[in-house]
Amino acid sequence: APEIFTEAEFYQQNFDPREYLKEYYSMSNSREGAITFTMQNLRSLHKMFSLDGLRGDLLIDVGCGPTIYQLLSACEHFQEIIALDYTDQNRWELEKWLKNEAGAFDWVPLVKYVCELEGDREKWAEKQQKLRKKVKQVLKCDVTKANPAGPVSLPPADCIVSTLCLESASKDLPTFRSALRNISTLVKPGGHLVMLTALEDTYYTFNKQAFSCLCLKKQDVEEAVVAAGFEVKFSEVQPYTVDDDRVDLTGVLGLVARKCPSAT
Repeated sequence: APEIFTEAEFYQQNFDPREYLKEYYSMSNSREGAITFTMQNLRSLHKMFSLDGLRGDLLIDVGCGPTIYQLLSACEHFQEIIALDYTDQNRWELEKWLKNEAGAFDWVPLVKYVCELEGDREKWAEKQQKLRKKVKQVLKCDVTKANPAGPVSLPPADCIVSTLCLESASKDLPTFRSALRNISTLVKPGGHLVMLTALEDTYYTFNKQAFSCLCLKKQDVEEAVVAAGFEVKFSEVQPYTVDDDRVDLTGVLGLVARKCPSAT
């Protein structure tokens, strides 16, 4: 793990979205763990977005990175999506795919996998088109700020999704708890939070670069979610047992919580 926690500015200077995508999301990656990790996460997201009540008009993705995998199940249940990320080059990489530009990352194999989970592998082109149409804005955000999307004021969402973001943006537990409170302001009372969180992870690497993660246990995440004004509805750990030197996580927590109507 890096000796000093890699905070926002380190990402802005050093995070290469192309290399990250190639390492963790490419089906042609010959390393066993590479795609096992992502397919496991896609199964969790499919399960969570199939739960009752996860429907609505607006979904906000907090810390989208340069990826779309986290929206493949979600886009079937929400009409509009706003994607937020701190790092400029991540947003540009995502925009490239949304605009279907030459040189954009090829997500087709993973889109097909999600379509298979949904019962029709052949609907992949339709799903890509649907997602491209539904993502209305890609904006900068900072989860350490009280208004993460500031200075923009976003309409309150029916649901927020945040995958593998807060643990790499939070240097300690108080910062993590505070980030959760900050992003909770983006969702309306009675709305939902859907999270994937790496557990007991201290770093992840690609392209000879190491990035820090906050080492979290399931209970840490659940308690922080409750403290941010939510009621946990679903919480399930998928153990990660692959021998993988790029990460040291023990599993990924899939969590769905509902914002308490009394919470402001």
